[in-house]
Amino acid sequence: MPELVQTLLIVCPLVFLGGFVDSVAGGGGLITLPAYMMAGVPVHFAAGTNKVVNGCGSATASVKFFRSGKIRLHAALCAALGALAGGYIGAEIAKLLSEGILKGLMLVALPVVAVFLALKKDFGQETGEKRYPRPYEMGVSLGIGLLIGCYDGMVGPGTGTFMIMAFTALLQMDMVTASGCSKVGNLASNIAAAASFLIGGKVMWALVVPAAACSMLGNYCGARYAIRGGGKKIKGMIFVVLGMLFVKMLVEFLAGRV
Repeated sequence: MPELVQTLLIVCPLVFLGGFVDSVAGGGGLITLPAYMMAGVPVHFAAGTNKVVNGCGSATASVKFFRSGKIRLHAALCAALGALAGGYIGAEIAKLLSEGILKGLMLVALPVVAVFLALKKDFGQETGEKRYPRPYEMGVSLGIGLLIGCYDGMVGPGTGTFMIMAFTALLQMDMVTASGCSKVGNLASNIAAAASFLIGGKVMWALVVPAAACSMLGNYCGARYAIRGGGKKIKGMIFVVLGMLFVKMLVEFLAGRV
């Protein structure tokens, strides 16, 4: 029991923080997965528990965004469907490509994305939101889910962040609506991955309930912060996530060459 308490003291605050970040700008897994491993949870159980817990958090944020009118449901559901298929395809592609090549590409792409956001001051502003015909939005959303789901299957970290940016760039959504739609897409991929880990028995149930409660609270607070703060707050958080992702990729890339 003392070991469990110690584990929870490490995991729960970081899961709350990860849930907050994830509901605003995606990328919460960059915080939550290392939290379990820092607490000494074996890697496969850490991944499985993380997916179950994050699924609960994503569901909470999705409901908050939906109730606030910040989800285009037809677009979000199409993205979720595409993400399910894309995740499987990406996992298959990952078997054929070198992990070093994938991470090398990401190291080039991340600074480019950050520079673009810094220069494009009006990117994702609420005043720039446009509406397209529903069939067009559904088709584009399906493509977003498929391509970024494929990335999720190949590499993984930052999936929600890239989905927010895709919705903003390709469908001219404001960042709050894009964040809401991305949570539904993320929820679908979390459910699919969690089901796989559950079947494999790789979930540490003693951690799930308290960690899920912290994740749900963090996601709720983060969604509320995003809805009230608007695109500027989300854009600022995206820079933080891109920075964390760049550092993670760089460390892993250099470690692989040592």
